[in-house]
Amino acid sequence: MAMTYIKQASQMKQPSMERPGCNAFLGDVMVSDDADKTIVSGFFRMEKSDEPLVYEYTYHEMKIIVEGEMTISDEEGNEVVATAGDIFYFPKGSVITFQSSDYGIGFFCGQRREGEG
Repeated sequence: MAMTYIKQASQMKQPSMERPGCNAFLGDVMVSDDADKTIVSGFFRMEKSDEPLVYEYTYHEMKIIVEGEMTISDEEGNEVVATAGDIFYFPKGSVITFQSSDYGIGFFCGQRREGEG
């Protein structure tokens, strides 16, 4: 089977998550074709906003920060100022808050179908 390659995927413009007062953008870039254990990957961009993004995960996801900086916190009070190279695992059911004083970009891989979430 042939591999799939997307040159400079991190530079692709992502669609808005359409949350009022929140400059958050998310786009699926690749998806597996395994119907039983589908995984999706893509990029999430958080820009400075009036409101943070509060997101409840309905699936398991892993994210690595590839550029910029984000403050990421969970419902248990844990908070991290994340920079390039930092990796996160967000279990299904977790509520995570994202914000940025400028911008941050994360690459994600989630156990869900394309467009869900």
